[in-house]
Amino acid sequence: QVQLVETGGGLVQAGGSLRLSCAVSGLTVSKTCMAWFRQAPGKEREFVAAVRWKADSTFYPDSVKGRFTISKDSAKNTVNLQMNSLKPEDTAVYYCAADGRQFLCKSNIYGAGSYDYWGQGTQVTVSS
Repeated sequence: QVQLVETGGGLVQAGGSLRLSCAVSGLTVSKTCMAWFRQAPGKEREFVAAVRWKADSTFYPDSVKGRFTISKDSAKNTVNLQMNSLKPEDTAVYYCAADGRQFLCKSNIYGAGSYDYWGQGTQVTVSS
């Protein structure tokens, strides 16, 4: 059974930092393409970051590029999202996602439909 559990959300002032972590069971993160998405109230789920199974390539939208960093910790079997220089528009529920296949990422690494497993989400609120 695959489970993804996100932690690390909270309330932070604009300009601050947070580090989200996604603990994965039932999959090996070093063999799996992983991603983070977010969803703000009244908005569609939005791609935030992704990392290939080899961890040799990472992907970000322009809205977070240079501020957010996705990484894997193979020893702990976790995927992390370091978020710096946070803005009020980063406020959302953040979700960890995993591709169900090993050693291969689906072609649309930016699309929510490419991921088979999801966590329950963690709230990030950035105050101005």
